[in-house]
Amino acid sequence: MTQVPLQPLSSSTAPAASSPDACRWQEKAQTFDYRQAANPIRRGLTEPIPDHHWGPEVHRSGPTGVIPLDISATLGCSGPATSPALSANFLRILAGEGLKAAAAATSALFYVLHGEGELHWGGRSLSWQQGDVITLPSGDAPLLQASCDSVLYWVHDAPLLRFLGAEPTTPRFEATHFPAAMLERDLQALLADPSSARSNRLSLLLANADCPTSRTATHTLWAMLGLVPAATAQRPHRHQSVALDLVIDCDPGCYTLVGTELNEDGTIRNPSRSIWEPGAAFVTPPGHWHAHTNESGRMARLLPIQDAGLHTYLRSLDIRFSGGLAG
Repeated sequence: MTQVPLQPLSSSTAPAASSPDACRWQEKAQTFDYRQAANPIRRGLTEPIPDHHWGPEVHRSGPTGVIPLDISATLGCSGPATSPALSANFLRILAGEGLKAAAAATSALFYVLHGEGELHWGGRSLSWQQGDVITLPSGDAPLLQASCDSVLYWVHDAPLLRFLGAEPTTPRFEATHFPAAMLERDLQALLADPSSARSNRLSLLLANADCPTSRTATHTLWAMLGLVPAATAQRPHRHQSVALDLVIDCDPGCYTLVGTELNEDGTIRNPSRSIWEPGAAFVTPPGHWHAHTNESGRMARLLPIQDAGLHTYLRSLDIRFSGGLAG
């Protein structure tokens, strides 16, 4: 259905005797009927965030470069953007080549999907390999050099700054490396914990000591390394942050169900289905119920990245499970 643009009740027109300066002050003034304008999230006005999916074929071949997961035209915002606040990208770097990941952002997170190499940033260097996570604050654009063909997932908050008309000037946290070996050790410890057998979710939240109140990877970005055991269907949950999900590893039979409402039994009503493939990425809209399911015979792994650091600061995250509010 075509949406009719909202018309203001009035647009200010200054009296003829007003000075030119008074006219300029008033020329943008408008009023709207609250009943029509209180919720402008609708098609044709402030576009709702869609669920969107990219398969691994987008980064399987091609030259060294940045591959934006850009839906800014759908969102009606300046791009590249994968949500109003975040931009997700794949970085494909061929062996022996380098790539600068430049963005006017306060936070950047890199996940090494496969490959290895070195990162050079702020006069410092770091070796990276498959499974590593790296977070960087504002500063110079990092140079990533690959020793073999590599693909990294890169999420940053430049779209938020473009909307605010702001420039990043002060680093808000220290650059941080989460080595794959450390993450795997902690995941195995989580799996070995007897209480994990009764848990609906088995996940590691990545945090930075410079963000003690939000317990997030950066002051704007939240990241979780999640496990979905074989033959498991997670209970639906929702939150007001947008999730930019990366499928790290899975066998056929893994998917995410997404919908806006629940049935009386706590399942999602009329869900859409996002099929998992290793190296695929998808968007989970804010406020939508979603549940991850693994019908295969092997553990699956997922990395959701969200603007939940920002939502936690605003006290608007509101994460809930189908069984009630999460404690």
